[in-house]
Amino acid sequence: MTGFVSSVDRPSTVDGDRPPPPGPRAAGPWLVAAAVTTVLLALAGRYGYHRDELYFLLAGRHLDWGYVDQGPLVPALARLVDTIAPGSLVALRTPSALLAGAAVLLVAATARELGAGRGAQTFAAFLAATSGIVLAGGHLLSTTTVDLLVWLAAAYCTVRLLRTADSRWTVGVGGALGVGMLNKPLPALLAVGLLVGVAIAGPRRLLRDRWVLAAAALALLLAAPNLAWQAAHGFPQLSVAASISAGDSSYSGRLDALALQVVIISPYAVPIWVAGLVALLRWPTWRAYRAVGWAWPVVVGIVLLGGGKGYYDAPLLLVLTAAGAVVTTGWAARRWAATRRGLLAAGAALTAATNAVLLLPTLPPDRLPDVVVAVNYDAGETIGWPAFTDSLATVHRGLPAEQRDRAVILTGNYGEAGAVARYGPARGLPAAYSGHNSMADFGRPPDGADVVIAVGWERPDRLRGWFTDVTLAGRVDQRVEVDNDENGGPIWVCRGLRRPWGQIWDTEVRHTG
Repeated sequence: MTGFVSSVDRPSTVDGDRPPPPGPRAAGPWLVAAAVTTVLLALAGRYGYHRDELYFLLAGRHLDWGYVDQGPLVPALARLVDTIAPGSLVALRTPSALLAGAAVLLVAATARELGAGRGAQTFAAFLAATSGIVLAGGHLLSTTTVDLLVWLAAAYCTVRLLRTADSRWTVGVGGALGVGMLNKPLPALLAVGLLVGVAIAGPRRLLRDRWVLAAAALALLLAAPNLAWQAAHGFPQLSVAASISAGDSSYSGRLDALALQVVIISPYAVPIWVAGLVALLRWPTWRAYRAVGWAWPVVVGIVLLGGGKGYYDAPLLLVLTAAGAVVTTGWAARRWAATRRGLLAAGAALTAATNAVLLLPTLPPDRLPDVVVAVNYDAGETIGWPAFTDSLATVHRGLPAEQRDRAVILTGNYGEAGAVARYGPARGLPAAYSGHNSMADFGRPPDGADVVIAVGWERPDRLRGWFTDVTLAGRVDQRVEVDNDENGGPIWVCRGLRRPWGQIWDTEVRHTG
């Protein structure tokens, strides 16, 4: 890879090692961004809600400045969209499709700041548009999609700052990070990475620049409501982070996090973003941007040491991809240009086709191959929620009439409770409760609720600690053969509450992960 980078024509400059001027403005990135947004909108209604989307809708009914596992931004957005277009899955996902298009434009704009020509900018936009983080994140209403745009906006402002030496661009960095902290605390990781990068590679004057201090103050001011909520509630997100680090979540574990570095953009893009990383750290004409290059190993090192999820640093990989697009188009313009461009085109076509199948709901849900769910866990979690609720309704109808009237539903996770809230009323189901994350704060069962339909509990051990009688009453049948967290799971009927809900809710039922 080093030889590959060194063989490429560096962007020309007029003054030694000063960074090159921005490239010309290009229409290509706008066309690519419009295309990806259009595709995402066209497929937005396919399959069904994701468990997180069902949770966001519930959280939006309990608006607050913070939640156990997130900030207020996405629940508030879900509440707004559901108020404007109640029950519309396409409307709920429209913001993510628009954010995905904006992310594509920011990647291309970053490449332009690095001196990319029109072709390199369009190539950078294509790499972003076909990346796993943009396609999968842009299909769902997700904190990840918001986080992606926040990181890319902060990185773009940083590159502008380093190119122009105009410290006022730090206000843009601080503003983006502050808004991002209302979504999740992850932008703090980027701030640490950039500060360490500046400390290593310079310009170190920024560490004492008054504009940097103003930007930090702005970020803290914007994030203050959520930080105050977390402080008032004992920083519950630390418990969630500990659960993730312990492996109590999907996409967790250090090996998984390391493996995701290879696939989260695309395997095709790996040599491209590696080339971008090497160029940022070694090219004399890009010396000003070395802090950005150093930010990625710092952030990914923190993620691996802390046991975080492997997609946390994905936005920085897209920044490296923007740099790599400049390197790669330069490489493709050299000797044997037709052959090199042909190889790039073939790889790009294969990547686009493969990711369209693996990351978007293009296949019929009743014929979804196991490999798709294995690669894209979230795809399986968008299938079968109405049928899941039907399975609970069957068990509920089977209860004696006097028990049916006082029964409640207890779910193991927030997605199951969200599904009952969304589909249960039309099926005559009672209210659902869950101790999972902030669901525990949305209410507990009434004191007289001693008949419970429990779902999401693979083993009855914990249930038997709360009830005198726990009986297997059925299994979830989502009517399609999909390997997700619910399909085929047991449904229990529990009777005889051993202790009042008030005594067990916060100490035993409440859980994070």
